[in-house]
Amino acid sequence: MQSELNLKEGPGARLILASQSPRRRRLLEEAGYEFTVLVPGVHAECGRCSGETPAQLVARLAYQKAADVVPQVHEGIVLGCDTVVECLGEVLGKPADERHAGEMLRRLRGREHRVWSGLCLWRRPANRVQVAVDVTRLRMHEISPDTLERYLASGDWEGKAGAFGYQDGIPWIEILEGSASNVVGLPLELLARLLADAAGGVVPGS
Repeated sequence: MQSELNLKEGPGARLILASQSPRRRRLLEEAGYEFTVLVPGVHAECGRCSGETPAQLVARLAYQKAADVVPQVHEGIVLGCDTVVECLGEVLGKPADERHAGEMLRRLRGREHRVWSGLCLWRRPANRVQVAVDVTRLRMHEISPDTLERYLASGDWEGKAGAFGYQDGIPWIEILEGSASNVVGLPLELLARLLADAAGGVVPGS
C-alpha cells in the first residue's frame, strides 16, 4: 500500500497527478511543474453513462480519477484528467486492437472532429474541488489506404484516444481551433487558469 503523502499546500504546492499516462507526465514536466504520480484504480475509468455528452463524460471521469487517489493524500492538489475524441456525436476512446484503431481512423478520415478533456483539481485537506472541460477542434485530411495501413502497422495508435497521437507529428491531423496540449492529453492553458483562479495555486518551476 502506498504511504500517505504529506505535501504542503500554499504557493508552490506540489501537484499529485492521478494518471498513469506518460504523455501527461511529459507535458507537466515540460511546463515546469513539480508533481508526484499516484495511479487510480481501473474502476475509476468506468464507461459512458446513458445520455452523457462528451463534456459530461470527461468531467465525470476526471473527478472519479482524482477521487480515487484523494484518500492517500493528506496535503496537496490532486489532478485528475480524462480525454476522448468525438466525431459526429460518437465518442472514441482508446482502441482495443489494430482492427479497432483502423475503424476509428476510417471514421475520422476527411472529417472535422473534437478532442474533449476534463480536468479536476482536488485540494487537500480543504477538499475544495474544481472541475472544468476544454475542447479542441481538428480535422483529419483524406489519406490513402497505404498511408493508413503504414500508420496502423507502426503501432503508434496504441493507448491513444481516437487511435492517433498529435504529438507524433502526424502531417494529416490539423488543429482548427483550441489547445494543442489538450489534443495530447492535458490542456495546460486550462490547468494554469484553474490554478490561478484559486488561492494557493501551483506555479511552474516552484
